[in-house]
Amino acid sequence: MLTNFHTHTTFCDGKNTPEEVVLRAIEQGFTALGFSGHGYTEFDPNYCLRDTEGYIQEIRRLQETYRDKLKIYLGIEEDLLSPVNRRDYAYMIGSSHYLLVDGKYYSVDSGVQSFHRCMKLFGGDVLAYADRYYSVFCDYILRRKPDIVGHFDLITKFDEMEQSYFLENAAYLDLAEGYLLKAMESDAIFEVNTGAISRGYRKSVYPCLRLLHLLKKHDAKIILSSDSHSADTLDFCFAETKQLLRDVGFDHMYTLSDDGFVKAAL
Repeated sequence: MLTNFHTHTTFCDGKNTPEEVVLRAIEQGFTALGFSGHGYTEFDPNYCLRDTEGYIQEIRRLQETYRDKLKIYLGIEEDLLSPVNRRDYAYMIGSSHYLLVDGKYYSVDSGVQSFHRCMKLFGGDVLAYADRYYSVFCDYILRRKPDIVGHFDLITKFDEMEQSYFLENAAYLDLAEGYLLKAMESDAIFEVNTGAISRGYRKSVYPCLRLLHLLKKHDAKIILSSDSHSADTLDFCFAETKQLLRDVGFDHMYTLSDDGFVKAAL
């Protein structure tokens, strides 16, 4: 079963139109595809949906046009600082892309420079930065209860670009584990996300290996996604990641069906 439910298009910051993505998914043998445009963020309109109604209408058109070839789902990726009307969508990915500090919004993942800006907000204190990021994110997860938690440890996106601030830091990993345990109380599905690998930032998935082991230890729900921004990356690194998950001990993940999220063998 080949599926992906974290997919971006030209309606937000993706490279391909929804129809181009659908055609590639059919060509590759996908059984289901979910679109998850970035919900509109007034404070940063550059990367998000600027025509939400047009997005909804286009995905619904594609659902009808290709109904005999591919199951298509209309989803949304909500940023915690800009809630959407989730009733318009089949599912919602809940993510944290920004910090709000002293009334200003700071992107945590728009580039290496954005990472350093965020670090400066906390005087270069890695643990203070991580604690602020996770405390706000986990409060959101428990309150909002998204269907899927997007790239839980996104703040580590650039950790393999220069020096490692997080993934080789035992104190950070202890802190992240504590917050992940808290987030699990939501019973949300945690995505295993290959997006940073496809864009050349990382050689490993979100969440990192130690957090994957914690998810398995507590029988948390997982779903595999490519966080695709191009029709060429819909199943990027899926075979290798499935093997990684089997090595960790997972024997199933979750997928979306008309009956909701259900188990699927790895």
